[in-house]
Amino acid sequence: MSQNANLKALSDAGVSVWLDDLSRERISSGNLAELIETKSVVGVTTNPSIFQAALSKGEAYDDQINELAARGSDVDATIRTVTTDDVRNACDVLRSVYDATNGVDGRVSIEVDPRLAHETDKTVEQAIELWKIVDRPNLLIKIPATEEGIPAIAKTLAEGISVNVTLIFSVERYRLVMDAYLDGIEAAKKAGHDLSTIHSVASFFVSRVDTEVDKRLDAIGTPDAMELKGKAALANARLAYVAYQQVFEVGSRFQGLLSDGARPQRPLWASTGVKNPDYSDTLYVSELVAPNTVNTMPEKTMDAFADHGEVDTESLIGRGPESEQVFASISDLGIDLTDVFLTLENEGVEKFESAWGELLDETAEQLKSAKG
Repeated sequence: MSQNANLKALSDAGVSVWLDDLSRERISSGNLAELIETKSVVGVTTNPSIFQAALSKGEAYDDQINELAARGSDVDATIRTVTTDDVRNACDVLRSVYDATNGVDGRVSIEVDPRLAHETDKTVEQAIELWKIVDRPNLLIKIPATEEGIPAIAKTLAEGISVNVTLIFSVERYRLVMDAYLDGIEAAKKAGHDLSTIHSVASFFVSRVDTEVDKRLDAIGTPDAMELKGKAALANARLAYVAYQQVFEVGSRFQGLLSDGARPQRPLWASTGVKNPDYSDTLYVSELVAPNTVNTMPEKTMDAFADHGEVDTESLIGRGPESEQVFASISDLGIDLTDVFLTLENEGVEKFESAWGELLDETAEQLKSAKG
């Protein structure tokens, strides 16, 4: 089997293609392995919504849930067993990629319980627990970049555990995330951990920024406001990449850790499925191309890019000044960007909590049915 030309070109430009989805059916059918072979997929991300969708469809989980029900497993333990089994098996499918890339890719992410998003110590405790249960070196533990999540990120990394920082919306919060990463690997070094084995990505959410800002621009309704629609998300991501370069390409603090084997925390573009049908369905892929980045895509977006996506190698690097101007113009219209990002963070946590609640309810029903 040969790789899709468009996705291979994206990969050759330095963008790691990760799939934003996972299910037992995708693993057992060989679909995930096929995507690795044909669509340059080198990683997988999951979240509570993805697991809720997977468990609510089909019969792939019935036998295991019946077995767990017979053992008297409760809802939380059942979800933990089912999801960690899927992630462990996906890690095994991607192990050859992990080995071939010296640990950079071949990664699978699993998220801490979203109900812990504002509890630092419990987040760290569960991160360590998940790391031990899955027991695979190519795992990433997802921790949200809430105010309480920032110290949890540093403490988890200090344990030698690789982390995917999720729900980042603003450059200001992203800078705190990068500081937490550096704090974490410095502490890991002091604890005697091999820094070359600790990896991290910072998941910067993209499309949701346009959704929220466009809504506020529509409310203003002037020609100047309409001209700015669809520009905020890319500007935000481009400014994030500038921040990444400042810290990891030239920053003295990180440079001082290179001799110890430290790896840069790569920017990951998340929420790259286009919500507005007026925009190109590959917008948040084609326009965010740069070396040492990750783009995690829902399959629909991946298929669209495979069909007609174009790689623009000048879409991201060097676009800081014009992106700052976009933000200045949006602010001049009276839109409070700080409020935009806070709203998005709160909504993101709430959406994952809601999906987790639905997952709990769905699993409870399945356990009840299995027990007769």
